Amino acid sequence: MDFHGQHIVVTGASSGIGLVTAGLLAARGARVTLIARRADKLEEARQAIGGRTAWAVADVGDKAQLDAALDAAVHQNGPIHGLFANAGMTGGFTPAVAFDSDVFEQTLRVNLTSVFWAIQKVLPGMIEAQGGVILVTGSMSSKRGMAMNPAYVASKHGVLGLTRAIAVEMAPHGIRANCVIPGFIRTEALDRIPPEQQGKIAGRIPQRRMGTPMELAEVAAFLLSDAASHVTGQDWAVDGGVLESIEV
Repeated sequence: MDFHGQHIVVTGASSGIGLVTAGLLAARGARVTLIARRADKLEEARQAIGGRTAWAVADVGDKAQLDAALDAAVHQNGPIHGLFANAGMTGGFTPAVAFDSDVFEQTLRVNLTSVFWAIQKVLPGMIEAQGGVILVTGSMSSKRGMAMNPAYVASKHGVLGLTRAIAVEMAPHGIRANCVIPGFIRTEALDRIPPEQQGKIAGRIPQRRMGTPMELAEVAAFLLSDAASHVTGQDWAVDGGVLESIEV
């Protein structure tokens, strides 16, 4: 998986899966542009990653900010070969009958609509180049229902459908699109869960442990690389077997 000469944009890149994946891509030769909301965190990430890493601030739920950040990415690092649309939000947990409509709309805007905006923005350059790759972060909720969070589940089902639609439409142009499905990955958010609850979660995973961001990043890097040149329209779970388990 050699990314020399390639420019990969990663959203949600200042922490967790996005940050670790960006670092792995840079270590394998990519020019990486990080997009997230906080300039201080992005600069910390840039310094930690090194290489030809650049960043641009954007709230992906704001189309004007996202467009400007993607324009800045091209200005700083050249044409975009790959997009890892990783930014997202949970939307909170509330019964459907009481779910706030503004939160529902915001969750869909950040998790789904912004992914479409980003894809739509990078596609002209990829079509002109007759090549490119798009990777979207889905969720186990892209494949299953989950109580108390209708917005998140709807948005994550949506990004899987969007990925498949783009894959089919763009295949004649040499552009691939796939969706990576994280399971219980040990990020900052999961680390905030009480240890006893973490133990219960791990016990329900067939491998009996949570995954690491690097395990997810390795799969993301593969799907973004030329090594996956005949892989498109797929959802790829990194979940320790959760989605195939009748225990969950």
